[in-house]
Amino acid sequence: MRAPPPPVAENLTWHGAELDLDARRGLLGARGAVLWFTGLSGSGKSTVTRRCERILIEQGIFAYVLDGDNVRHGLCRDLGFSPADRTENIRRIGEVAKLFADAQVLVMAAFVSPQRADRDAVRALLPEGAFVEVFVDTPLEVCAARDPKGLYQRAFAGEIPEFTGVSAPYEAPLSPEIHLRTEGREIDDCAQEVVSWLRDRGYLGARQA
Repeated sequence: MRAPPPPVAENLTWHGAELDLDARRGLLGARGAVLWFTGLSGSGKSTVTRRCERILIEQGIFAYVLDGDNVRHGLCRDLGFSPADRTENIRRIGEVAKLFADAQVLVMAAFVSPQRADRDAVRALLPEGAFVEVFVDTPLEVCAARDPKGLYQRAFAGEIPEFTGVSAPYEAPLSPEIHLRTEGREIDDCAQEVVSWLRDRGYLGARQA
């Protein structure tokens, strides 16, 4: 894990917890981690993460979703979609997700996050094994056909500048922990693939179903 740059403010002291990780895991029944869902707009990131969240909570696992659109209503409402703003958006979410993981929560972050370097920067914040990259791999033509927000139609018409996959690049993961191909599959099937991956690798702890 690469050390983050020091804060600008001075006279700061890091205060550690009295509890160790085993104590937190015993309470919450899982190993904290960040599942970072990346993929084109309309690929199914938000839908899959919400279904995963439901499945995990029904199994007694503390899970939570950080959704790209949702955080732009609050934490990142001052940011646009320029390359610099996208990088800052991911940096902020990475820091929030790191706190969730430290609390031993399974946090699922659903963000287009088109730049590989931005995703790698979040990975570098976390201990080994605490960052799980999930590539929601859905072809552009399928995403555009779904077009749940009507964004692709506007992007193809030139009404939305720097739209990922149309007028701005998307750098697909080179070796994601989970390569989730969604075309022609049901949401439950996709979500169960993710949950099974977590179960098989011990992330769900003693409470797993």
